Amino acid sequence: MDHPQITPRHPVETLWMPAPPLLPNCPPGLEYLSQLDFLLVHQRIEIVEIITGLETCNRYEIKNNTDQRLYYALEENNFCTLFWCGAARPFTIRILNNLGHEIIQLKRPLRCSMCCYPCCLQKLEVQAPPGTPIGYVIQNWDPCLPKFTLQNEAHVDILKIVGPCILCSCGQDIPFSLMSLDEKFNVGRITKLWGGFLKEILTDADNIGIEFPLDLDIKMKAITLGAAFLIDFMYFESSH
Repeated sequence: MDHPQITPRHPVETLWMPAPPLLPNCPPGLEYLSQLDFLLVHQRIEIVEIITGLETCNRYEIKNNTDQRLYYALEENNFCTLFWCGAARPFTIRILNNLGHEIIQLKRPLRCSMCCYPCCLQKLEVQAPPGTPIGYVIQNWDPCLPKFTLQNEAHVDILKIVGPCILCSCGQDIPFSLMSLDEKFNVGRITKLWGGFLKEILTDADNIGIEFPLDLDIKMKAITLGAAFLIDFMYFESSH
């Protein structure tokens, strides 16, 4: 499954995706996801980070495969957490629509980031609307591979994510497979897209491609989006 080739445009030129009709039993704002099988999470480059080397709160644009913006996302954090915890920091990420209404909220608590402590691995809660959990991303212990389970609001396992053993891009994309629970069937992919040598060296701003079936449950699409943020923080967020 090859992801579409997208060249992000200047934010001034970016158009918003037209709002689709409301859907029954769908959290408000998630109806956009019903029409999509691909998302691009584009992290904004922070000039302050490049100049000072200090970590700042991340900002993102979330687009479809025609470069239309669906949402934008803002990390909420404080200086002490950014400075002392780095990429392992807890966070709240607020995902908003073009009217500034908060559609999704992602919450990551402070937990152990080392795979040798399987009792306290990473966890992300996905809320839509904010305050209403719709699912969870749970890190699974594995001695070789990055693995995660996607759960619904009742903590029932729905899908798995399995990453590669080697996470160095070396000029290539890094795919994480979205799979069935028995890990026999590949149903999608979360891919850290290679951004070019200078960008990879000078910044930690990443592009993440997300592929899933068009008919996948809308809430599970939102949870997969949350998983992309957690994976980016765990494996690709670093100070330069």
